[in-house]
Amino acid sequence: MELCQWWRHIVVFLIHAWIPSCFAQTTPPVRSSPTPTPQAVEGPETLKFRLSGFPRKHNEGRIEVFYKGEWGTICDDDFSLANAHVLCRQLGFVSATGWTHSAKYGKGTGKIWLDNVQCSGSERSVSVCKSRGWGNSDCTHDEDAGVICKDERLPGYMDSNVIEVQVDENKVEEVRLRPVFTIATKRMPVTEGVVEVKNKEGWAQICDNGWTPKNSRVVCGMMGFPHEKKVNKNFYKLYAERQKNHFLVHSVACLGTEVHLAACPLEFNYDNATESCPGGMPAVVSCVPGPLYAQSTAMRKKLKMPSTMRLKGGAKYGEGRVEVLKGSEWGTICDDHWNLLSASVLCRELGFGSAKEALTGARMGQGLGPIHMNEVQCTGHERSLWNCRYKNITAEDCKHTEDASVRCNVPYMGYEKTVRILGGRSRYEGRVEVLYTETNGTLRWGLICGEGWGTEEAMVVCRQLGLGYANHGLQETWYWDGSNVTEMVMSGVKCTGDEMSLSQCQHHRTVNCQKAAARFSAGVICSETASDLVLNATLVQQTTYIEDRPLHMLYCAAEEDCLSKSAAKANWPYGHRRLLRFSSQIHNIGRADFRPKAGRHSWVWHACHGHYHSMDIFTHYDLMSANGTKVAEGHKASFCLEDTDCDEGVSKRYECANFGEQGITVGCWDLYRHDIDCQWIDITDVKPGNYILQVVINPNFEVAESDFTNNAMKCNCKYDGHRIWVHNCHIGDAFSEEAEKKFEKYPGQLNNQIS
Repeated sequence: MELCQWWRHIVVFLIHAWIPSCFAQTTPPVRSSPTPTPQAVEGPETLKFRLSGFPRKHNEGRIEVFYKGEWGTICDDDFSLANAHVLCRQLGFVSATGWTHSAKYGKGTGKIWLDNVQCSGSERSVSVCKSRGWGNSDCTHDEDAGVICKDERLPGYMDSNVIEVQVDENKVEEVRLRPVFTIATKRMPVTEGVVEVKNKEGWAQICDNGWTPKNSRVVCGMMGFPHEKKVNKNFYKLYAERQKNHFLVHSVACLGTEVHLAACPLEFNYDNATESCPGGMPAVVSCVPGPLYAQSTAMRKKLKMPSTMRLKGGAKYGEGRVEVLKGSEWGTICDDHWNLLSASVLCRELGFGSAKEALTGARMGQGLGPIHMNEVQCTGHERSLWNCRYKNITAEDCKHTEDASVRCNVPYMGYEKTVRILGGRSRYEGRVEVLYTETNGTLRWGLICGEGWGTEEAMVVCRQLGLGYANHGLQETWYWDGSNVTEMVMSGVKCTGDEMSLSQCQHHRTVNCQKAAARFSAGVICSETASDLVLNATLVQQTTYIEDRPLHMLYCAAEEDCLSKSAAKANWPYGHRRLLRFSSQIHNIGRADFRPKAGRHSWVWHACHGHYHSMDIFTHYDLMSANGTKVAEGHKASFCLEDTDCDEGVSKRYECANFGEQGITVGCWDLYRHDIDCQWIDITDVKPGNYILQVVINPNFEVAESDFTNNAMKCNCKYDGHRIWVHNCHIGDAFSEEAEKKFEKYPGQLNNQIS
């Protein structure tokens, strides 16, 4: 009897274990993990993927899938980094760096589309990974999975949030314009040619039957050009007849607003591709370059950059924080509803192509001043961002942490082929070498003389190589091996920092280098991010006053050279000096901490004030007359770079006490109060009159920043011999050119030499 009961228990146990796995598609068990099966893909089902939730950056969030007309989430059961890799690639990122569970980015709504997903990591779509099946889950939204993607885009996938993916073998990722005439192949950029798409066999053509200007507009946008123009097809017919063409696509129907050809309806050839374009020829496109890339001076003058839009804080041309001019003041755009359609209108308006990415969350640093536009919604056909629908906002609607930015498609110029950096520990650092053409036409790499080489020159090299910003421009590179190249071929290089390539900078016609040994050649250290310091102009205006300070209280200040030259002739310790005092609050609104150029081993101890100086000159304070003469000056050694205070949610990192680390964290500011020694300009010898007060941060460009144009602040001053009035204080690039002309402007405004 006991044996029978035992067998009965065994049978019941097996039935309970067997039944749920048989009927898992309709009646899932409470928390079982059945062996997942690969999901068959029935035809080219269109899926969409997006990242959602809060708080998050643009490359992380709750993963959501659009399937069968409805958005839904993925359960975190059996989730892995391999799953995240597949999903990040479908979102257009190169890979994943992590994943999250338990609804870290908040609970989603609607369907939980997938559960127990198990990918190997190499799948082209999550739909072919093992799982329970679409819509079959025993989870709640408390278990929604999230992904953290590497902030680097796949070629061909351009959206910053929602990517539509055809689960199909036929998809277009790479597109090019191939010039067919000899003269055109030697010019950069390539503005006209046969449209070709990459496929397994190499490059293939598109049949031009039914080809429209809208299709051309999309292709030109991808190539970095704002507009298309009509092509003389007669030139290409003879060429096409002599070629054996391989037509991969025989029909394209773009609306003209797409940012990539892959987003247009395409019909692929499945039959004999060489005979699938009856009566037609390969599609040919001709584009109009923007003013920066026009091939003639006359064309550059004709194509002017817009005066009401600009990009700030980007490492490359065609990227940056979006700023618009309203009235006479520059301001930013709030990122609510900011998308590729609106971003593409802006990019084309600026003379670039369509947008690669529409970035949110102040990805290119925070702006200053007003936020002029919110909820910008363009159709994609507008000629200007001002023609799009948008809302005016109040201070409560948006903050600068929500500033919109963009990466535009720009023409390929091949600049990276003429310069290289070698010898460093990574691809971001090394000795600079340029490609030099000898008189006999031979090409060879030579070195650049390090004399006079600085941050601005290094910025051009880093940008030219696509390596971001320059952390340092080095005048000696003896610690990097340079045995392969030893001869100097360029010297006297002087850049403004805005050039596209080193060849556009000034340099000696013939090499003139005092230290011609290889150890004294130019070098760079590049970085993908940089700091950006800016002064609080309003605080300067609010805190400016005059103090007559007794000489017996100024011994330390005199020791640190904070008084004018006439102080040396004063009758110490009797008498006084008249000081123009104000508070200085310097914010870091960039994407990297601001650190002193010199390491702490070389900081200088000042016993009088009891602190270390980490930079010789951190800020210039100047009082100038309207004709450009400097009448008084001051300077601020970095008494102590530290985080006085920070934005909400940002923690202090730098503190000077006890020989601590010095710097200014992103999102923090360093406050030099008006009552600190040397926080002044000695105006003892200044006569009454109208003047300009100017403050310049990091005046010698010792530390790299993403934007040097906002380092200068200036104010109008009126001094009657007893009191001083300060008004109209603003950052150097805050107003329009017209408004700046009305300001008392003069040559040499940034010149720190007393005349």
